[in-house]
Amino acid sequence: MKTKRKVTVSASEQDVLDGVRVRLIAEREQKRFDELIVTQHYLKDATLVGERLCYVAEYAGRWLALLAWSAPAYHLKDRDEWIGWTEEQRRRRLGWIANNSRFLILDDAHYPNLASRVMRLCLVRLSADWQQRWGHGLLAAESFVDGQLFRGTSYAVSGWTQLGQTEGWGRHRQDFYVRHDRPKQLWVRELRAGARELLCAEQLPPEWAALEAVVVPRCPYGVQPLARMMEYFRRVKDWREVAKRYPCAALLAVVLCATLCGVMRGQRDLAAFADGLTQAQRRGLRFRKDRRTGKYPAPKETTFFRLLTNVEPHELEQALLGCQEHVLGPPTEADRLIAYDGKALCSAGGIDLASGFSVNTGRWMGTEAVEAKSNEIPAVQRLLARTDLTNKTAVMDALNTQQETARQVVQDCGGEYALTVKDNQKGLGETLQQLWEGTQSAFSPSALDVGSGATRRAQ
Repeated sequence: MKTKRKVTVSASEQDVLDGVRVRLIAEREQKRFDELIVTQHYLKDATLVGERLCYVAEYAGRWLALLAWSAPAYHLKDRDEWIGWTEEQRRRRLGWIANNSRFLILDDAHYPNLASRVMRLCLVRLSADWQQRWGHGLLAAESFVDGQLFRGTSYAVSGWTQLGQTEGWGRHRQDFYVRHDRPKQLWVRELRAGARELLCAEQLPPEWAALEAVVVPRCPYGVQPLARMMEYFRRVKDWREVAKRYPCAALLAVVLCATLCGVMRGQRDLAAFADGLTQAQRRGLRFRKDRRTGKYPAPKETTFFRLLTNVEPHELEQALLGCQEHVLGPPTEADRLIAYDGKALCSAGGIDLASGFSVNTGRWMGTEAVEAKSNEIPAVQRLLARTDLTNKTAVMDALNTQQETARQVVQDCGGEYALTVKDNQKGLGETLQQLWEGTQSAFSPSALDVGSGATRRAQ
């Protein structure tokens, strides 16, 4: 900090250091806080960007210092190398860093060691206060120090690390930077042990993974991959009869991209994902240009709602299966074992779906919705009706141990089956046990005996 003449006060310097307290300012105090920043801070500007908190350090009711924390810089080469995160991790976890955007010791309060004491007291409570105000904690902090005016001593003795200097740009508004040609020292500090490891971790603890999931990812695909994705959906009929701002194939390509990026919570997140597309990506998807602005607007939540409501499911399924085969190649020997099961989509109003997947590779084989007031048995049978199981084995739970399902797998689909029998299926279980004990010729040589919960594989 600046070297200034010490002010003579009635209380001893040690009493001030021992008695100073740091607290969040009240809403009614914001005007006073801003006025002091404008009049006494060298930047002469109290504007803060993004999430922010303002603190005052006081002794016996007297204001001694002010601290303001706000959103971090989007891109800092030295900081990003210090953390070691990827570009996508940086975008999704940047909010877990705060910038000490203002630090002011008031003109009549330049006591020795006051700055470092105030900084330490603020850092102790910063993450908890951020959690209370913004719904998430912090892992690290950054700050910029003008080396022509200050030495950064209070940061150094408070456990901060100087990484280097900035290139002379500063954020002017939320997403706008201007060159000020006055590079500053970059200081960083972990707010908890292992913070950097968390910021660049492949797998996060549940409490931090939940926070990251709130951030909608960006589309990482270029114009050419997006154009190829559109081709997969050309045969899906557009339900609209009038001119379209967004082609149906383009909207489905956006949904596919969003799904691959982990967007799974409905049309609101789909719209947020689409809003993150660049102008070049939107042009590549054949979005229509707005003549008034010359830009390509992104589809809104209502557009995706109409898409998901009206697109023909089986046409979409065939398009997705074709896309999957293009990416993975045709099925292989590893895809011979196919599991069929039902799942409830709680986030979609309790809709039940029956799907088929390769047990070994995860290859998707199709999905069928369970009708209201029904169960997955007829849904699985409808799905089997459009599936080729030649040289494959269908595996199902006890609910689907039905004569019609077994017949369909063998006679209509050309496959084999492995059906489960549970203890509560007493009649069927007893019959199988009697057949097994009477003559093993009743079963295929590949049959398996697993006791009372027997599983039989028949040709």
